[in-house]
Amino acid sequence: MKKVLTFLLMFLFSLSMLAQEKPKTKFTYGGVYTAWAQSQHAFRFNSDTYDDDYVVQMFRLKLGFSPNEYLKAITRFDIAQGWWGVDNARRSVQRTATTGSGSALFDFKDTNYLFHVDQAYILFKIPNSPLTGRIGRMWYGLGNKMMVDNNYDGVQFDLNNVIGKKVTLSWARVSEGLDGLTDLDSAAADRYGNSDGRDADLFMLDFNNKAGGLAYNVYGMYYKDRSVNDMNAYVPDHLQFFKTRFSPQVTQLTAVGFAGTYKTDKLKVKGEFDYLTGKDDIQNTTHGAKQMWDINNGDLSGYNLYLNGTLTVTPAVSLGAVIGRGSGDDDLTGGKGNVNKLRTSGFFYITEVWEDSIMPDEEGITPQGLGAPNVRGYRELENTTALQLNATLKPVDKLNLFASFTLLKATEPIHAWSTVADSLGNIVDAAIDPAVSADDIGSEIDFKISYNMYKPLNFTLRGGYFIPGDAAEYLINGKLAANADPAWELKGTVALKF
Repeated sequence: MKKVLTFLLMFLFSLSMLAQEKPKTKFTYGGVYTAWAQSQHAFRFNSDTYDDDYVVQMFRLKLGFSPNEYLKAITRFDIAQGWWGVDNARRSVQRTATTGSGSALFDFKDTNYLFHVDQAYILFKIPNSPLTGRIGRMWYGLGNKMMVDNNYDGVQFDLNNVIGKKVTLSWARVSEGLDGLTDLDSAAADRYGNSDGRDADLFMLDFNNKAGGLAYNVYGMYYKDRSVNDMNAYVPDHLQFFKTRFSPQVTQLTAVGFAGTYKTDKLKVKGEFDYLTGKDDIQNTTHGAKQMWDINNGDLSGYNLYLNGTLTVTPAVSLGAVIGRGSGDDDLTGGKGNVNKLRTSGFFYITEVWEDSIMPDEEGITPQGLGAPNVRGYRELENTTALQLNATLKPVDKLNLFASFTLLKATEPIHAWSTVADSLGNIVDAAIDPAVSADDIGSEIDFKISYNMYKPLNFTLRGGYFIPGDAAEYLINGKLAANADPAWELKGTVALKF
């Protein structure tokens, strides 16, 4: 009898659940289509060897699914992303094959067009508390995107309106050693020679608040890469793109910083200061065949200082100034190494040519400045002191005109360098010339014309003309040319946001 009653109760309970109205999931979406037409010239200061005109595009969607007001699943992905015209590779060619082309990641656009997931996570509000959590692959960033700006896998928690406006605590698994096959510090090497299976993790704390016209963030971060026994670090060895030459292998990094924006009726000033200290636990005695590594004593430190002010003179005219300064390394063959960031995607902007460098690994798909991996100049404010004056004119409601002039100096002198070959002629190292250096990076003139045909549809024509100094030539080429050509770029974009 008990079994019959139990069965009836369970059956009635099941019917009552089925009788309830199924929760309606709220669906939200947004996205952007962007196409860039680019004309780039003399990016290595030689117009005969660098001349490139091309068009790229990206279609990005962000989708949200909310079963109720406390829960949401979010994903963002890119489709139809690539160079126009790069769709003629044979199907028998493997995507892992080396083609020697910067567009190799974006072949096979017919039936094999890439689908790239940037973010995929859930958001949940904890009942009867000021806490909001996120779990999955999502954006991690600090300040003005000079130190950290990337998508990582991990966990984030927001404490809302208890201490200031918001406090965010984050953890990210930046790298899982040896593809997650082991966490031993010594294992069978993979095909690239990596044998340390330990991981790399990032922890961040970000305090956000507002006082009068000042909105500000105070933050800190700690990063630890334990996979160092095989003489490789995730940064820079496993990034799958080239950083600036002679970069340290960052195995530990601690940073604190302040970023804020102050606004009045006519004045807007945003700024940031970061201080970084860390370790390079890999004792290099060589810079490597591709000039990858800095040689240092194992200690790292650095800083970033950034101020950007805009004064509205009239409703149609604004004047601005930018001051930026980042630390550099005064000795690439010893002493303390320099560090300005962990990893960024290149969205910190000052100039069109010298520093602008959306990366082809995560958020962008083309080299867009001398800081890109195919040229290997500086990114953000690494070893750079910049002074810019700019003006913005808005003659009609839908049209914006912008122009700027920027002077660029190296914070620490940049030395000449040359490659070193073995007896068979293979490049194995680089030699730094301690007697030859310069600090004159150069100057740049930029412009931007932006027109909104409709509110979500924008057409922009922009460009820059960079006149290199001796320091820029040493950084990118290692030596001075008899006649260095200016580097210049024109870029037309169309963007539809929805």
